[in-house]
Amino acid sequence: MYNEFEEIEAGEQDNVFCFDGDKILVSKSPDGTLIVPKAVDFAGHKMQYLFRINEERYFLIVEKVEPLTEYEWESTRNLRKFEWKELAFAAATSYHLYQWYRDNQYCGRCGEELEHDHTERMLRCNACGNMIFPKIAPAVIVGVIDGNKILLTKYNGRVYKKYALIAGFTEIGETAEETVAREVMEEVGLKVKNIRYYKSQPWGTDCNLLLGFFCDLDGDDTITMDEKELSTAEWFERDEMPVDDDGFSLTREMMSIFKRGVM
Repeated sequence: MYNEFEEIEAGEQDNVFCFDGDKILVSKSPDGTLIVPKAVDFAGHKMQYLFRINEERYFLIVEKVEPLTEYEWESTRNLRKFEWKELAFAAATSYHLYQWYRDNQYCGRCGEELEHDHTERMLRCNACGNMIFPKIAPAVIVGVIDGNKILLTKYNGRVYKKYALIAGFTEIGETAEETVAREVMEEVGLKVKNIRYYKSQPWGTDCNLLLGFFCDLDGDDTITMDEKELSTAEWFERDEMPVDDDGFSLTREMMSIFKRGVM
């Protein structure tokens, strides 16, 4: 991915992302695979250059568009249906930037209209000099391990119903490692030790930077679940885990490598 800021005009065959709230505009192949529209179908609309992946360029139309007959609105929660994972990543990152452009049209300091900067990806208020950059929220994903067992959870009141790992946002004045210990204690009432970083992943659908950690149970394994956050919290033996790596999310990757005995 090449995400350097540039001011570029879209060519007819460049890829274009259009959103409406939490919906993305796509067409579908006969097998249900999602396909990104091309710029040629949206002549007359202002297109913001975003980035390129290899030689494929991606643009964004911030305003709402009326779709042509071959396109339809699809939930951004279904980005895994794109034909290759790099395209799903491009869609998620584009959605991140769409939300930023959409939500920052006026200066939060003085109320004047913001303008796009011409040298970097930034919005500028010419009245008071305020500069606004894309929002990135750090959040942790935590694999809590007890010997040959790992703690799996399900969110409460979320669209996503599959098993996941403990997760939460880093608070003001807190290190990522402190976030790990706090979130585990808050959500399942467990103490942890040996907190170790695994890897990170941008998660554009929620404007996050996910930081993956593994840690070991410290003491009693009795779960005290926060029922406002979770609907389920269970210990699973390695060979009994109900999970497969989807090749897309950090959460599923972490669960998969524990299941395979890598971690």
